Amino acid sequence: MEKNPIHDWMINHLKQKLSREYDEVRINLEGEKEAEFKGHYPDLILSNHGLVLSVVEVETHESLTSEKADEWKALSGLGVKLIIMAPRAAKAKIIDLLWKKGIADRTSVGSYDLNVQMP
Repeated sequence: MEKNPIHDWMINHLKQKLSREYDEVRINLEGEKEAEFKGHYPDLILSNHGLVLSVVEVETHESLTSEKADEWKALSGLGVKLIIMAPRAAKAKIIDLLWKKGIADRTSVGSYDLNVQMP
């Protein structure tokens, strides 16, 4: 898969923001396998006092597929909270995929918007 700069920018942005709430925020940028949790490599791994509390997957319009939802299903079964961050306009598609995979009840969905205003 080709690197997506928005995906990696969002991961770094969330790392910076979430570092205030969590003792440790480990990341895996597109194509990297640096931070592992139970044999998986989510985009962000959020920990406090050595205990993993959540894993986060950052999605873009292009990455919202049934195959990606299979990855979410695997992550949702690891015993920690799964958070999916996706473009606001794609939130309905995410919810639909979560219901089809049977994991809507154990997954949280956040959204983001990128706004560029030119003069």
